[in-house]
Amino acid sequence: MEIKILGPGCAKCNKTADIVKAAVDESGVDAAIEKVTDMMTIAGYGVFGTPAVVVNGEVKCVGKVPSKDDVKKWIQ
Repeated sequence: MEIKILGPGCAKCNKTADIVKAAVDESGVDAAIEKVTDMMTIAGYGVFGTPAVVVNGEVKCVGKVPSKDDVKKWIQ
């Protein structure tokens, strides 16, 4: 599984990354987590608000910090 955290590195983006990592650790899912900070790459996903979360190429969340429960649902 491939998970990408899209954002410039702001506090909300970092919090999102922490939540995603915790959800992956608790779920025991084998996932590669990558932070994407390049705005052109982020725009390529059709995302114009950050933070955003992409799971296996599908945008799951845009413009807000997701809950850990939401992330767990996306990765099950």
